Amino acid sequence: MDAQAVISLDTWRDADALRRRLREGLVIPAHPLALDAGRRFDARRQRALTRYYLDAGSGGLAVGVHTTQFAIREAGLYETVLGQAIETARAWPRQAPPPVMVAGVCGRTAQAVTEARLAVGLGYHAGLLSLAALKGEDDDALIAHCEAVAREIALVGFYLQPAVGGLELGAAFWARFAAIGNVVAIKVAPFDRYRTLDVVRGVVAARAEERVVLYTGNDDHIVLDLVTPFAAMRDGRPVTVRFRGGLLGHWSVWTKRALELLERCNAAVASGAAIDGELLALDSRVTDCNSAFFDVAHHFHGCIAGCHEVLRRQGLLEGTWCLDPNEGLSPGQAEEIDRVLEVHADLGDDAFVAANLERWLR
Repeated sequence: MDAQAVISLDTWRDADALRRRLREGLVIPAHPLALDAGRRFDARRQRALTRYYLDAGSGGLAVGVHTTQFAIREAGLYETVLGQAIETARAWPRQAPPPVMVAGVCGRTAQAVTEARLAVGLGYHAGLLSLAALKGEDDDALIAHCEAVAREIALVGFYLQPAVGGLELGAAFWARFAAIGNVVAIKVAPFDRYRTLDVVRGVVAARAEERVVLYTGNDDHIVLDLVTPFAAMRDGRPVTVRFRGGLLGHWSVWTKRALELLERCNAAVASGAAIDGELLALDSRVTDCNSAFFDVAHHFHGCIAGCHEVLRRQGLLEGTWCLDPNEGLSPGQAEEIDRVLEVHADLGDDAFVAANLERWLR
């Protein structure tokens, strides 16, 4: 390893510096979990995935999140998986700024606080806070929970789609959430335009549009989220906000191309010109790929295994195994993946992976 092998991650310890970095626009893949045929943790391939994301140009990594499988907690793997990811990030040579490390944080308040403290101790910069365990609670209870966790770690809010366990959260909740001082960003992932607008309305109502950075988690409309100006009314005037980057399960695959896509979207927005039709048409193509990877035909049952399958075909993973033996590819999903890999081959990064795979697997 050369002199750049050891990366200092302390750059993003300051919340304002973290906000500035997030506002630049980053690709943040949701990190999958590598298992062997016995559904045991595969440390070698887990390291290879982390190295792939870093070499692809990811500005951060989200670990311990839905794509990593929430069940790592019951399996006793939460600290192991988070620890290996950040140690790999520190040790891997890199020219670009150090990655923003985001830890998934979930459970009721005691568990969430414990996870946040553990993540901070490992060196993570922010916690992506899932509220799924608080289903049925009112906004007062939800905000009290968020405030308790925010005292431990900078928060990235998470509007997880209800189809995979998320809560329905209105604009009033998001206004109160955005007013919490240690909130740095929100991952907007309800897969619903109305609910996406609720987040925008809440952030604008809280006058937090300069402090809370929006990241798309809407894997069904990635391109449109990145190029659309979202307007909400405040004091009788429209306030416009934009998504700056993405924290996405979809970007756990074809990550090199994801970086190119984000750069293209950000350049188009910065130009001030009308968004060209070819770029807009990419939205439907990316969504078509996502429909296969995320198993939309079966209500997202195979969403994690579908991403695993793409990584397996590239050689990064050995199989599609999940911790829950009932999770896997749905009937016909492999054939749908065959289809999108053929018709959208130019959106993939197979050549990049093939050229580096041996080095990542060492």
